[in-house]
Formats: sequence, structure tokens, C-alpha cells
Amino acid sequence: MAKANETNDGGTTKAKGPTVNWDDSNMDTSYANVVNAFSTREEFTLLFGTNQTWSMGADKNVNIKLSNRLVMNPLVAKRLHLLMGRLLEEYESRYDNLEVSISSAVAGQPD
Repeated sequence: MAKANETNDGGTTKAKGPTVNWDDSNMDTSYANVVNAFSTREEFTLLFGTNQTWSMGADKNVNIKLSNRLVMNPLVAKRLHLLMGRLLEEYESRYDNLEVSISSAVAGQPD
């Protein structure tokens, strides 16, 4: 994100660096309430989907319809980690802390 800097004469100049233009003309939107992840040495993969099971009843199967796969290199995964951490901090400062146990996050089950 380019920032404006003040000059000695009171004017502004753009910070040095590239200008990023976000082209969303071909972007699709998907909803996900489930995510799973795995990695290799070269790639991180996120699988997004929607829980299709509305009640557990006697059937103990949970049906997840996967809709999107996102594959990224480790550097992009680290940037995503930092970005999501910052977004969650902002969210929790505005609303309330989100409590998620590590066991439910890993198992993909609701708390």
C-alpha cells in the first residue's frame, strides 16, 4: 500500500515502490465454514468447503462439500499467516475474543 509522505515544502509525495492494482473483474466468491490444510516441503495447501451435515443424530458421519483448493509456496503461506493474525487481532479488539481449542481446530469439529 503506497503511503503519502510530507515534503519540506508541505506537499506530499508517494512512497517509493510499486503501485499495486487489484483486478477483481474475474474474481469468484465462495463461502466456507470448514477449512483443512496440509503441506509438503515446497507447498502449503488449504482446502475450503461447507459442512453439509445439519444434525448429527444416529449417523456419526460429517459430510463436507469441498469447493476450493488454494496452493501456495511457504513464503506466501507465512504472509497469509501474518495477515490473518492481524485481521483476527483487529476483529477481537472490535467485537470479542474468539475461543477455539486446538483439538477442535485440528479435528475440524465445532467447539
